[in-house]
Amino acid sequence: MTQKEFVEVLDILEKNIPSDSPSNILKNSFKRTPYTILMATLLSLRTKDENTAQVCKRLFPLVNTPKLMVEIPIEELEEIVRPTGMYHKKARVLQEVSQTLIDRFNSCVPQTKEELLSIKGVGEKTANIVLNNAFGTPIIAVDTHVHRVPNLLGFIKTKTEKETQKELSTRVPKEYWSSLNFNIVSFGQTICLPRNPKCEICPIVSYCKVQK
Repeated sequence: MTQKEFVEVLDILEKNIPSDSPSNILKNSFKRTPYTILMATLLSLRTKDENTAQVCKRLFPLVNTPKLMVEIPIEELEEIVRPTGMYHKKARVLQEVSQTLIDRFNSCVPQTKEELLSIKGVGEKTANIVLNNAFGTPIIAVDTHVHRVPNLLGFIKTKTEKETQKELSTRVPKEYWSSLNFNIVSFGQTICLPRNPKCEICPIVSYCKVQK
């Protein structure tokens, strides 16, 4: 697949985001601030977006600042975040990251990747998502769908998510970086499923290497 074709694919996906995609439901499940985006991203690790959305709807009306997060009893926090799995660890990470924001960043989410990565509990994927979604920084955040779909289409041939980010950052025009993750994830969650993909309703089936 050429760069021109992949850009055409991204344009088509942009116009065909299912309203019921888990990523869209998550995006609209809470009032988005840099802080809530960071917390939601930490909650979303290794869990389904619909479960994260359920937790965000319950959590952020009660807790939407670092101060409130460190003040909520850990047992109460664990019970709220339970649907995301690994709730003991996640509750602790939310409070520890919030305390770091208080201690080192005046309760604000830092706007550079270097500063975000200096916070214990924040990895590269989380940092990229926060920079992209909270601050509009042009950056490609890669998850399993963003790794899988471009490989499936034959646009790239990579074995790891890190390789995928490097390849996409080299080959995709910068104006598409900020929307790429959301559009491909929504597509991968609802149509181009890892098992039993819905090829009969796929808006980009004509570009698909597997179907040719």
